Amino acid sequence: MIGKSTLIDVIAGTNRGLLANVGQQQAILAAIANLEDFNPTPRPLAASHLLEGNWRLLYTTSKALLNIDRLPFCKLGQIYQCIRVETNSVYNIAEIYGVPSLEGLVSVAAKFQPVSERRVQVKFQRSIIGLQRLISYTSPGEFIQQIESGKKFTAFDFPIQSEKQQGWLDITYIDDDLRIGRGNEGSVFVLSKT
Repeated sequence: MIGKSTLIDVIAGTNRGLLANVGQQQAILAAIANLEDFNPTPRPLAASHLLEGNWRLLYTTSKALLNIDRLPFCKLGQIYQCIRVETNSVYNIAEIYGVPSLEGLVSVAAKFQPVSERRVQVKFQRSIIGLQRLISYTSPGEFIQQIESGKKFTAFDFPIQSEKQQGWLDITYIDDDLRIGRGNEGSVFVLSKT
């Protein structure tokens, strides 16, 4: 069995997938598939204690996320996916760096609905894009508390109402500190709990 440490080793140095060449991508996808075969939690959505929390992205094939790094004067910082099981909420937060004191943030809030033992339907509800200092951003947890309290931010802060802004995600592996998911657009996500 190829273990978690092997997966972490093959991901290392790829900057969440930004720097992965074709050979590395194939090795990573093979390591992911091997680990998924030994998922210690066959019913991930029933294991809310594992799912709950803040997760940091280690690797993805998602072009939508990786393309943020290709914007002029922008470098992709940490990306988080924060899950709040009690309210069926998920928050995707991407930190953006580049010009000093103009650090940015791209965030999307969504609701999820379990549709099987491992699949959730996701409906995006709100997007917040702005400068970290104007939003008073310090950490994902504090930012989410502000969102949940109903705060409006000095940023592009708008509701998402299109029916096209939804999808699904399969949780194919989860344990105490590692989660793997596969999305409706064919993207793979590997995250570690923070």
